[in-house]
Amino acid sequence: MHPNGKIYVAGHRGMVGSAILRRLETLGYSNLVFRSHAELDLTNQDQVSRFFEQEKPDYVFLAAAKVGGIHANNTFRADFIYQNLMLEANIIHQAYLNGVKKLLFLGSSCIYPKECPQPIQESALLTGLLEPTNEPYAIAKIAGIKLCESYNRQHGTRFISAMPTNLYGPNDNYDLNNSHVLPALIRKFHEAKLNQAPSVEIWGTGRPRREFLYVEDLAEALVFLMQHYDGDEIVNVGTGTDLTISELAALVKEIVGFTGALTFNTDKPDGTMVKRLDVSKLAHLGWQAHTSLRDGIAKAYADYQQRVT
Repeated sequence: MHPNGKIYVAGHRGMVGSAILRRLETLGYSNLVFRSHAELDLTNQDQVSRFFEQEKPDYVFLAAAKVGGIHANNTFRADFIYQNLMLEANIIHQAYLNGVKKLLFLGSSCIYPKECPQPIQESALLTGLLEPTNEPYAIAKIAGIKLCESYNRQHGTRFISAMPTNLYGPNDNYDLNNSHVLPALIRKFHEAKLNQAPSVEIWGTGRPRREFLYVEDLAEALVFLMQHYDGDEIVNVGTGTDLTISELAALVKEIVGFTGALTFNTDKPDGTMVKRLDVSKLAHLGWQAHTSLRDGIAKAYADYQQRVT
């Protein structure tokens, strides 16, 4: 990316978008453009068209999305597929029409089949059935990947796609019903500590294995890819290591300082039992995650405490 190029970060108020902004500013990029949802509805084709015609960004980070955990994905299925399809189609098409030099589309590890060899290689895409609880969201993200690939092949654009694993960090969503597992655990243990509760309930059996990436590491990786990668193929972004949900809960419990017991509500869904990304492609390109899970959770907990005080 040219140092003076105009960079549009879609979704700049979200956890990922705000981390991308911080990373760009740290590297000295200052010609940044963004809009709040009140200023620009990304699902509205006319509004997106006018925005691109007026601003003419050189580079686009497409980090805007409707996101949530298992409960949100399974409950608001129409919202997740409609809003994500609309916003990504609008942005990608306008990026093409307005001569954007390069665009990065942010996908998700949930695009991969529920049952596939571990760790998950990029080639596993579309080789099996999706996890039912987040299928609408995954299909929308797969459509975004194929939009980028198709515009590259037909129109010669430079649109790349990155697939991050489970994310956490500053500016996360801590809603107990609609957030992902790690921020939900941080809030649960914090409130249990304050209320001196005897125990904390964990959804599911605790046996599923998950991989977690600190969002500041992700932002670093995404800027790295914009600077160093061109290709139709998707690129996984993760740590390459995982742990069980019960192990994660024990770690969050320790960091927060909760001393009570853990109980597991097996009436709640587990989702995919194992999901760990193969990150060898990104490592070969020259980037690896560097924030340990313990350090990352400690930073995320400090951020949460600032937000609730």
